[in-house]
Amino acid sequence: MSKLQPARGTRDIYGDEALGMNAVVDTFRRVAGSYGFEDLATPIFEFTEVFKRPLGEASDVVSKEMYTFEDRGGEEVTLRPEFTAGVCRAFISNGMQQNLPCRLMSHGPVFRYERPQKGRYRQFHQINAEMIGPETAEFDVDMVAMAWRLLCELGMRDKVVLHLNTLGDVESRAAYRDALVAYFSAHKDKLSEDSVRRLDTNPLRILDSKDEGDKVLVADAPLMSEHLNKESRAFFDLVKAGLEAAGVPFEHDERLVRGLDYYTHTAFEFITTELGAQGTVLAGGRYDGLIEKLGGSKVAGVGWAGGIERLAMLTTIVPEVARPLFMLPMGEAATLKAFALAEDLRAEGYTVIADRSGNLKKRLTRASKANARFAVILGDNELEAGMVMVKDLDRGTQDQVTFDALTAAVVE
Repeated sequence: MSKLQPARGTRDIYGDEALGMNAVVDTFRRVAGSYGFEDLATPIFEFTEVFKRPLGEASDVVSKEMYTFEDRGGEEVTLRPEFTAGVCRAFISNGMQQNLPCRLMSHGPVFRYERPQKGRYRQFHQINAEMIGPETAEFDVDMVAMAWRLLCELGMRDKVVLHLNTLGDVESRAAYRDALVAYFSAHKDKLSEDSVRRLDTNPLRILDSKDEGDKVLVADAPLMSEHLNKESRAFFDLVKAGLEAAGVPFEHDERLVRGLDYYTHTAFEFITTELGAQGTVLAGGRYDGLIEKLGGSKVAGVGWAGGIERLAMLTTIVPEVARPLFMLPMGEAATLKAFALAEDLRAEGYTVIADRSGNLKKRLTRASKANARFAVILGDNELEAGMVMVKDLDRGTQDQVTFDALTAAVVE
């Protein structure tokens, strides 16, 4: 019989990896909370239209990567490939526009059918932050500064570089799109097959192409900065000035784009060189047209998402794990008393592991391997005397104490 294995692109998370990922989420929730963000948990599957409408039929996510299926009721649903569309759907569904701005933080699994790579799986995990309502550049500064603070608190100050660009407003973006179409059309015979397809549907995505031939053409392609109107320049200047005032270092990356039409103005990515070719660990931008595209009112938004697996691989945080206390009852009567003693200790905040199998030597060995500080031994003699034996596994000492004095005896 062959061994049971998880499906390709998925894996079981436990031990140190689970601790590291939990540390990322805990730090994210603490940092985002300090900026006034509140929790939002959206379903891991939505009606397919929630993702298809904003992402577009021609996008790689919709055409190649989404896990879409028909449920037993005949509805077409899709496992969440990203957070933003679902968060905006929740904003509309729950009438949140009555209380703007909304600051919402989420985290959990996302699903994309793609080639598994370092730090990225078909089921992976993200942290996500969205601020819905504000249309001014100051809120973009807040969002980028919050991301930078998170990365610094995760110990990544010297491991990531912030790449920043502007996509301009709708007018500027349209002018840039026309310029790109004209330029790449003149070199259409040299474009890759994917880029030829994108030329008609999403020319900005050609700037992201990994094809070596495309990269040569992209190097001489028009720049967004050459097509910004006065209002877009002023917006971007305020973002840059705000980040400088907040002490957030950045590089202006004129080739950084977002392919989807609802993105406007600020786009940013935090990039590392420590994870190979797939270096983006957190990315975001402004999406003023998304909620309207989903059927809601004209409300602006800005947000970002980060891969928890990748962040956990880079963080220098060493998660604090409470050292357990081992409860070692010997005999039936002692076991019953140990139930009560263990619950009393847990009520005081201790981590208590009850080990009831094997001889005492084997149990003490397991306690040492589990990094326990104390072992509480309770046998018939101790039970009759109303005492327990407390063994300090660090010092190798042991003392008898009364039941009432047990909590005080196991203080580290």
